[in-house]
Amino acid sequence: MAKLTQQIQKSFIERLGQLTRSTTSLRARMRQRFEAFSTPSEAEAEPAPAQALTRVSAAPDGECLYAIGDIHGRHDLLERLIDQIKQDRQTLPEGTKCTIVFLGDYIDRGLQSRSVIDFLISDRLDGFETVFLMGNHEEALLRFYHDASFGKQWVRYGGGETLYSYGFQPPNTRSSLTSHEAMQAAKKAWDQVWTGFRDRLPKEHLEFYASLKTHHIAGDYLFVHAGVRPDVPLDQQSDRDMLWIRDEFLDDAAEFEHVIVHGHTPADDVFRDNRRIGLDTGAFISGRLSAARLFGTDVSFLETSPS
Repeated sequence: MAKLTQQIQKSFIERLGQLTRSTTSLRARMRQRFEAFSTPSEAEAEPAPAQALTRVSAAPDGECLYAIGDIHGRHDLLERLIDQIKQDRQTLPEGTKCTIVFLGDYIDRGLQSRSVIDFLISDRLDGFETVFLMGNHEEALLRFYHDASFGKQWVRYGGGETLYSYGFQPPNTRSSLTSHEAMQAAKKAWDQVWTGFRDRLPKEHLEFYASLKTHHIAGDYLFVHAGVRPDVPLDQQSDRDMLWIRDEFLDDAAEFEHVIVHGHTPADDVFRDNRRIGLDTGAFISGRLSAARLFGTDVSFLETSPS
């Protein structure tokens, strides 16, 4: 077990070093290394410039909404941010309903992925209403749970760290495995990991993953992991778009019926304009886990500081 832990730490340090040595923007670094399914146009595009804030949107009367961006296996940051939210709650009028909306991507990329889920299903959030949305990474875990062959794709964008956190060493999936014998051995290894993962994944965790919602509406806000497809009514939006969409949503100039609060696309800072609020600040590498605080017509932000 100690040897496996050393291997995990070495893998994580090497991965982190590769990323932090890059001189490109955080968004480009994250995409380049982990978004294996992004098309070239997705990897190169940048969001449209922020508009002047002229739109007034409101949370439901008597309710304060906290929306938390992509956690990606950073249990340490999640605890710190929840502590900040608890402190902020003390400043609200007595009787205010407090709801935390988690925007998905709790797992992958960070080695504390299992601990994040343990925290989310614990009693540490007592006193808050909670809404848990699905991210594309949770979708990937569920896909692997039902299909062993998906493991090779999952580890390309962070699933290996989640497997590590549950006590499994991902098999070698290098492209150099070209011989029939090597490929058969790799398949057998993946089948063993898959069987063990299915057997040892806590029931409470599986129930949590299976219960995740695609979106949530409160007041003038629509909460979703990735975004929505422009010009498509909400009841006709596909699950894939709400979990995976990027540039078609980010670059469209038209306002939606609701202000969209989302994660999924990492940026150097939170983003806000008349259309959307983006909260993925690349927590697993930047050390900045961000949340929006929506109360009445007020919008403000909380975040952890890099240590």
